[in-house]
Amino acid sequence: MSTDDTIKALTELNEKQAGQISALLSHVGNLEAIIEKQAGQISTLTSRVDDLEKELSVHKNRKNSGNSHIPPSTDLGKPKRNQSLREKSGKKAGGQQGHEGSTLTFWAMPDEIIIHVPQYCHHCGDDLTHVPAIALSKRQVIDIPKPAAICTEHQIFSKTCPCGHIVKGEFPVNVNANIQYGSHIEALTAYLNVRQYMPFGRIQEFYSKILNLEISQGGIVGLLQRFTGKALPVYQEIKNRIEKSTCLGTDETGAKINGKTHWFWTWQNEALTFIVQSQSRGYKTIQETFPGGLPDVVLVHDRWAPHFRCEANHHQICLAHLFRDLNYIAQVHAGDWAESFKLLLKRAIALNNEADYDGLSDSVARSELEHDIADLLRHKLPDKDKLAIRLQKKLRKISHNILCFLHYNDVPSDNNGSERAIRTIKVKQKVSGGFRSIAGADGFAILRSVIDTTIKSQNDVFYALSLIANFGTE
Repeated sequence: MSTDDTIKALTELNEKQAGQISALLSHVGNLEAIIEKQAGQISTLTSRVDDLEKELSVHKNRKNSGNSHIPPSTDLGKPKRNQSLREKSGKKAGGQQGHEGSTLTFWAMPDEIIIHVPQYCHHCGDDLTHVPAIALSKRQVIDIPKPAAICTEHQIFSKTCPCGHIVKGEFPVNVNANIQYGSHIEALTAYLNVRQYMPFGRIQEFYSKILNLEISQGGIVGLLQRFTGKALPVYQEIKNRIEKSTCLGTDETGAKINGKTHWFWTWQNEALTFIVQSQSRGYKTIQETFPGGLPDVVLVHDRWAPHFRCEANHHQICLAHLFRDLNYIAQVHAGDWAESFKLLLKRAIALNNEADYDGLSDSVARSELEHDIADLLRHKLPDKDKLAIRLQKKLRKISHNILCFLHYNDVPSDNNGSERAIRTIKVKQKVSGGFRSIAGADGFAILRSVIDTTIKSQNDVFYALSLIANFGTE
């Protein structure tokens, strides 16, 4: 082969290889485009999977009364058994070692004694009337007499003095009608309706079937209204003492009045309970109830915004509510931020429960806890943990209200007392339904405040109501 033929063959071969290389490069470019497109799709799908996992986590761990602020009445199903904030104590269920039980005991002074002495011999039939009897044993039966209403008639007379002046007798101050129901019936009506939550229909049946008193439901309403008027001075005194308190818990709950939603608010402590009814769940109610605020009070509440607007000495947020929020975040997010926060709160509560802890003095342990809380509130959370980030931002704004109870000796770490005080409204609704009128709701708030305060003072409720019923009436 000549040189020219060889050069020509090599040239053709180079051109062919160049074409193949060009084709391969083009194919590689296409593959790179496909890979880049797939990478974008993978990134999009990964992000979508993350979103779906978060959504699934929320649906698998729905909010309920065990891990959030929502009331038990709104739970779709029974919360899981491990949702309770109460931890195991290691003790067995039931009465503990050393617990003293209680049983019926013999009365030292029975009201009636019935003697059972045999009068004749069951064997031979001889008369045993004059044979001395020997006491063997005794048994007691505790019962009540058949309830019955009694009618007391008051009569007044006149006398003429030798000087010629006619002197007339006077009816007692609480006997001001020709015929009326007495103070005990007033007190019993309030007791049955407000303390025992009995609706008017059942009270009417009780009076009719048990006491043989035919009182209409309208008459029962009248008795309650009259009694409520007598209780107003006591209610006002409770409010006055509430304003002078150093620590109060507060909460609110909704209730239907004539088909419309209203709100019952409470302010309470270990000695007092004060309840008001309002159309508003906002700051307006606080402003109308306490126009000057509560400047000397440490206010314990569940972070509801209007409570923060109330002028107070300090605010303590409810740690029981915060625990439930942290429980929910721990269920939804995989990080340990919520668990770490819970451990710090438990340390704070344990410190407060120590017998020798004095919140009014300097405490190294308290300072360490506040420092650790601040670190957790500054801790950088993953962007995907949106619920935790949201709670962290909220707590950062009110960080000085988390461990406020460690600076006082009489401030609780939770608002459970207020929830107990406001639960009476829910029990009333469960038993009797909603309120029919605003006046009835206001009356319930007044009387329930008096009753709950009486219970906290360890006094007899019915006796206290009887004293109120005997207040002078004009």
